[in-house]
Amino acid sequence: MWPLTVPRLSLLLWLLCPGLAGQTLFQSPEEGWQLYTSAQAPDGKCICTAVIPAQSTCARDGRSRELRQLMEKVQNVSQSMEVLELRTYRDLQYVRSMETLMRSLDARLRTADGSVSAKSFQELKDRMTELLPLSSVLEQYKADTRTIVRLREEVRNLSGNLAAIQEEMGAYGYEDLQQRVMALEARLHACAQKLGCGKLTGVSNPITIRAMGSRFGSWMTDTMAPSADSRVWYMDGYYKGRRVLEFRTLGDFIKGQNFIQHLLPQPWAGTGHVVYNGSLFYNKYQSNVVVKYHFRSRSVLVQRSLPGAGYNNTFPYSWGGFSDMDFMVDESGLWAVYTTNQNAGNIVVSRLDPHTLEVVRSWDTGYPKRSAGEAFMICGVLYVTNSHLAGAKVYFAYFTNTSSYEYTDVPFHNQYSHISMLDYNPRERALYTWNNGHQVLYNVTLFHVISTAGDP
Repeated sequence: MWPLTVPRLSLLLWLLCPGLAGQTLFQSPEEGWQLYTSAQAPDGKCICTAVIPAQSTCARDGRSRELRQLMEKVQNVSQSMEVLELRTYRDLQYVRSMETLMRSLDARLRTADGSVSAKSFQELKDRMTELLPLSSVLEQYKADTRTIVRLREEVRNLSGNLAAIQEEMGAYGYEDLQQRVMALEARLHACAQKLGCGKLTGVSNPITIRAMGSRFGSWMTDTMAPSADSRVWYMDGYYKGRRVLEFRTLGDFIKGQNFIQHLLPQPWAGTGHVVYNGSLFYNKYQSNVVVKYHFRSRSVLVQRSLPGAGYNNTFPYSWGGFSDMDFMVDESGLWAVYTTNQNAGNIVVSRLDPHTLEVVRSWDTGYPKRSAGEAFMICGVLYVTNSHLAGAKVYFAYFTNTSSYEYTDVPFHNQYSHISMLDYNPRERALYTWNNGHQVLYNVTLFHVISTAGDP
C-alpha cells in the first residue's frame, strides 16, 4: 500500500460490463479505486470511467456533492462574518471619535441664549460638517443589522441540513457500508481486468514527493513486487556512482529514514536504471554492458554487452549525462532504449530477456535520440518527449506491435525545468521523474477500446 494518497491512474474504458450501467460513484478505502457512472452505448458496449485512487470520502446518492455545497456555504458565511466584524470595528472607532465632538456641539447649543454671533455660527456650521459622514455610517449599521439577521437564518438552515445528512449517513452501519463497497469494488476489478493496455492521452500535474540529491539522478520502485512491497530505490548522480539506497517504504523515503545501502561492484552510467523482480538493471560505466544486480544476494547475476549500442555520451538524450542506454519496464516486460551507428543515431527499442539479457527483438523507430528529451514505455509503445526543459510535451509514439509511429501532442508540466529521468511503472501506472533534484510523480490517462465476443 502507498503510505500517502498519490493519484496514479485515470482510465477511460470502453468495454462490455453488464450490470454496471447506472452505478453511482464508489470508492475502496483500501486501494482508492473509484467508479463513476457508466452507460450503455448504442452498439452494446458499456462505457465506464475509473479513477485510481479516489478521494478520501465515499460519495453516495449525491450526498458528497451536497456536503461540498454546504461547506462552501459555511465558508461564505464565515467570510461574510469576518467582513462584518472588520467593518463594524472600523465604524465603531469612527463613532467613538465623533462622540466628543457631538457632546461639545450639544453643550454649545444648550448654552446659546438665542443670539449667536457670526463667528460662533460659523464654528457650529464647521462642526456640523464634520458630523455629516456619521449619517452614512449609521445607515451602514442598519444594513449590517439586516445582513446579520439573514446570516443567522442561513446558519440555522445549514445546521438543519447537516443534521439531516448526518442522520441519513448514520443510518448505514459500518458492515453494511463495507459490503456495499466490496461488491462495487469486485465489479470494478472485473471491469479493469478486461482493460489490459491503453493509449496515452494525458499526463497529470506533477506531484512532488521529495527534493533530495543533486540535479541528476533516478528513483524507482520494483515494477514486479506485490502491492504490500513499497520499497523505494534511490541513486544520486549520473555517472561513476555505486551507492544505491533502499528505503523500506515511500513514507520512509519522504522522511529520509529506514534505509539500507547497496554498494554496486561496477559503477553506473546515466540515469536509465530500473528495478525489476528484485534486481537492478543498469549500464556499466564506460561500456555498453548491461548489468543485472540482485539486491537480496548482493551480487551480479548476469552481465552482457548490448550489440552495437553507443555509450559514453555517444548517443545520449538531449540533456547528455551518459544517457546512452535507458532501461524500462512496462506491462510486457523489460526493454532497452539506445542507438547504434548502424541506425544512424535513431532510437532503437529492444526487448530483453530478463534472465539472460539477450535481445529478443529490436525496432528502429527512426527518431533521432539526440533530439529526444526523455522517453518511457507503456503497453509496448515508446513515448518520446521533445525536450527535457520547460514546455516539454510527449511528442512522438512508436508502436512495437505494428512497427509504426505517430506524432503526438500530450503536454505535461515540467515544474522544475530539467528532467534527467522519466520512467513508467506499470504496477502503479505512474511516471517517476527526477526533475532538477526533485523526485516527482505523474499519473497517466489511458484510452482503450476492447473488442468483445461477437465483435468483428
